[in-house]
Order: sequence, then structure tokens, then C-alpha cells
Amino acid sequence: MILRADRLSKQYGNGIAVDRVSFELREGVTGLLGANGAGKTTLMRMLTGVLMPTSGAVDADGIPASSEAYRALLGYLPQDFGYYPEFTVRDFVMYFAALKGLDRRTARRRTEELLERVGLSGAAGRRMKTLSGGMRQRAGIAQALVNDPRILILDEPTAGLDPGERVRFRKLIREIGGRSIVLFSTHIVSDVEHIADHVMMMKAGRLIWRGKWDASNGSLEEFYMKAFGEDAGHETVCDAAGL
Repeated sequence: MILRADRLSKQYGNGIAVDRVSFELREGVTGLLGANGAGKTTLMRMLTGVLMPTSGAVDADGIPASSEAYRALLGYLPQDFGYYPEFTVRDFVMYFAALKGLDRRTARRRTEELLERVGLSGAAGRRMKTLSGGMRQRAGIAQALVNDPRILILDEPTAGLDPGERVRFRKLIREIGGRSIVLFSTHIVSDVEHIADHVMMMKAGRLIWRGKWDASNGSLEEFYMKAFGEDAGHETVCDAAGL
């Protein structure tokens, strides 16, 4: 499967949040790096079909992002996700399973499996309003995975996770990336360095770099700092050999 973004732009009044961004993603894990305000969340909301672009298009193997067929392929964790405070953790994940069209038996099986994988089996009966921020984030990750998505989009997924939770998350995402397209945004370089096969860097609404990353490239943090220095304000996208 190929996820395509074709010249995506989003304009609010005189401001441009995302400016003619194009790329293709295949199975594997891609990290989207950028400072707060770079346009990452706006881009991801367009990729999920939550936000309509001002111009450009998104599709997966020709299936447009505005369609039900596309949404059936998708798992999404927003940076700030809503929940009913009185729902238990199990209810929360089951609710999203129902929205995705899973029958009750399959939904229950997937819910119990995912709560185990994110370390929340022991808290399945607790109400969402009683959870710590890290536990709520893990519940959010579980709901994003409930339909076994072919495309998984995660916006700042490690926010609020403690070091142990972060290690668990990294292992889970690496596993999912073996069979699905995974795109996650963050401003934490170490998360990308530990998980991502490919990296995209975004600044002022544009991609300023994209390419495959591995240890032979050196320190991603140093590279990131160089790319976001004053000399990185160019508007063209560089490939992995270009910097």
C-alpha cells in the first residue's frame, strides 16, 4: 500500500499552516520531526480526513481520504483526544471498536488483547477520568489500533509516557510498522532515532528534509539541529544524500 500526499496546503486567512507538501509512504515507520508550530498537526489532520485541505489531495492506493473505505484503513491518535469521563478503559476502547464497525465478539477480543499489549489489563475497569496522563495516552494508543489499521497516524504519541511506557510503545510501533504504514509526529528526537525507518522534517509549513535514517548517518539530534539552523531555511526538500 502507498499513502500519497499531493501538494497539500492549508491556509487560514493570510497565514499558511501547510504549504504544498508532497510525499509517498509505504509500510514501515516514518517519524515527522519539527518544532511546535511547524504544521505537523495540521498536516496529520489532513492525512486522516479530519481537516479538508485548501488545495491538494490525499489517497491510499487511489482511495481518497474523504471516503469511508479510507477511514476503514485508518487508525488515528490525535494529540488531544476526547473521552467520556465515566467510561471505563474497556468501554472506551470498545466504543471505538463499534465506531469502526467491529462486531461485539471481535471488539471484545481486540479490546482485551490491546489492553494487555499497552499494559492496561489491570486498569480495564477503571474510569477514564481517574487515569494518569500516561495511562490515558496508552488507552488512546489502544483505540487507534483496535481495527488493526493498515495506516496508523499518531500525533505526539509519547507525550506523558514515562521511560518504561516509552520503551513499551517503541516495541509496539516497530512491530506494527512491519506490516502497516506508521507515521508519528514528535519534537522529541530520541523517539524518532529509536523507532523510525524514515524521517521527515518540517519547518514553517514545509518539508525541509526527508529520507532514510540509520546509525551510519551519525547523530540524528545533531543533524536535526543543523537542519533547523539559520542555513536550513531553504524551501526545497533535500534527499538523504543532499545534506
